Amino acid sequence: MKQITFAPRNHQLTNINCWTADSQWLVFDVRPSGASFTGKTIERVNVQNGVVEVLYTALQGAHVGVVTVHPQAEKYVFIHGPENPDASWQYDFHHRRGVVTEAGQTHNLDAMDITVPYTAGALRGGTHVHVYSPNGQFVSFTYNDHVMHELSPTRDQRNVGVATPFGPVTPPGSHAREYGGSHWSVLVSCTTPTPVPGSDEINRAYEEGWVGNQRLAFIGDTLSLRGEKVPELFIVALPADEQGWKTAGAAPLQGSPDTLPAPPLGVAQQRLTFTHSRRYPGLVNTPRHWVRGNPQGTEIAFLMRDDHGIVQLWLISPDGGEPRQLTQTAGGIQSAFNWHPSGNALGFVLENRIALCDAQRGDITFLTADHENPPSADAVVFSPDGKHLAWMEEVEGFRQLWVTETGF
Repeated sequence: MKQITFAPRNHQLTNINCWTADSQWLVFDVRPSGASFTGKTIERVNVQNGVVEVLYTALQGAHVGVVTVHPQAEKYVFIHGPENPDASWQYDFHHRRGVVTEAGQTHNLDAMDITVPYTAGALRGGTHVHVYSPNGQFVSFTYNDHVMHELSPTRDQRNVGVATPFGPVTPPGSHAREYGGSHWSVLVSCTTPTPVPGSDEINRAYEEGWVGNQRLAFIGDTLSLRGEKVPELFIVALPADEQGWKTAGAAPLQGSPDTLPAPPLGVAQQRLTFTHSRRYPGLVNTPRHWVRGNPQGTEIAFLMRDDHGIVQLWLISPDGGEPRQLTQTAGGIQSAFNWHPSGNALGFVLENRIALCDAQRGDITFLTADHENPPSADAVVFSPDGKHLAWMEEVEGFRQLWVTETGF
């Protein structure tokens, strides 16, 4: 165990892709707490010598956070709140955007147009937790819609979207809060405010993860026959080319005044888990986790309770079938998790320690011991070379960054 940061302030890792491609730097934001979006800078720290560099500083009253890194380039993507916030337009789920900074130059990732007629390739609200696909071509995100929120907050269901390198997109700018973006952005999930109980319909799509470069898995909230929320696992196959991303299906890509933006033609979500009849139905929301495809794209990992009510790690094929319970822990998985770059193991918090789990047998190896405080459940992230795991842990009242060797 090695503590990397020491400044008396919080250091917040995102749940994936928080290492630079050379495995030398961890990127982080400085939110005072995970729920307070008031950080001003995006920074990185060298895990060898502790040197800290500021990558971006927000101006004009804006705030930034939740940074991830391109898998090959020194390119960073993160959430940017509105400049010059006022009583009518402040930071919120539907008032934020993705921005990319590279070599000192920063630009908007997604465009926004909230004035009829809306612009295809632009969105109408806020994007969040931007994650590059393994090949670095696409960026996934979760999304909330300003237009629907103005109609009714219940109409603003969270969705999953993708920004593609087929821009730029430049709305007319009829509203002072509209802006252009470098990428063509669309939603790939489909939600409804009132899912039919017992059906595959969902009213929320979230915590997505890449499965290779052409599929995206996510959690979708279904309703049981008794009307209870049951989070299930879904997957979408993405368009193969630029034309596919830009071709609308039955509903317009950009949405309408009373409907959300819609996925491109042929993008249909497929349900992978069917847990309504289990003793403890549904994927778990606590600990919060993001579903994760292995590097080979052959298995998706997620958290679900076993028949004793203990949170375990499960695996399923992206093509469907019965999920396989990987872990048999007595106390339950305590955090989000990630795959080792080899695909042979996963890392997470177990028994308040950093643990490594064999991806075939489920055997557990503990990498750390004697923590003064439990590791944070938010992020346990392997370096790209597979040699280290990073996490957050409180030291004297502040979240600090730590790493340990993996043995790989």
